[in-house]
Amino acid sequence: MMLKVENLTLHYGGSQILHGIDMEARVGEVTCVMGNNGMGKTSLLKAIAGTHPRSGGKVTLDGEDLGVLRPEALARKGVAVVPQGRMIFPLLTVTENLQTAFATRPKPHVIPEEVYELFPVLRDMANRRGGDLSGGQQQQLAIARAMIMRPKLLLLDEPTEGIQPNIIQQIGRVIRLLRDRGDLAIVLVEQYFDFAYDLADRVYILKRGAVDVAGMRDDLGRERMKAAVSV
Repeated sequence: MMLKVENLTLHYGGSQILHGIDMEARVGEVTCVMGNNGMGKTSLLKAIAGTHPRSGGKVTLDGEDLGVLRPEALARKGVAVVPQGRMIFPLLTVTENLQTAFATRPKPHVIPEEVYELFPVLRDMANRRGGDLSGGQQQQLAIARAMIMRPKLLLLDEPTEGIQPNIIQQIGRVIRLLRDRGDLAIVLVEQYFDFAYDLADRVYILKRGAVDVAGMRDDLGRERMKAAVSV
């Protein structure tokens, strides 16, 4: 299974944000999109997810053109998004937040035990409102909700932002586990270099809305990657 992005462009009003992006993300890999603030990372993820209309180019999943789909239609095709800011429902309980993922799944609707094994705090806080959780707990909830959808493609936007170090380590372990299961492709947009470097298999570094450096992490090497994101 593979996500393929070809010659993708995107505009906000009269400003062009993305310039002919080509990239791919393969099953069993973490594809990491890196770069400084304002270089187009989140815009690229929104363009892939269809939450911002693409100006041009093509996005395919397993050879099927995704076109421009509503979020629920994209979810049914196997795309799950953990957005920047997490976007959990603050007035719903943890359990109710998790249950919102059932909208894209056939019955029976049961929260998998794996979710609680990976994120024990969600069982402990099952009846707490989402808005009462810490930022790190909300991030765990957002990732767990995406997992329940059993996606083919998981898009993660800055999952370490504002999160305490012990939770960052736990999220890293979960991402590795999901990758090693070998049944989905993961695209990780990340500013925290060490976290991204440790997880990445395939790397795209953006500069002013275009791909500046691309390749497998082990071919590029740490120093070249660090230099590219530091410019």
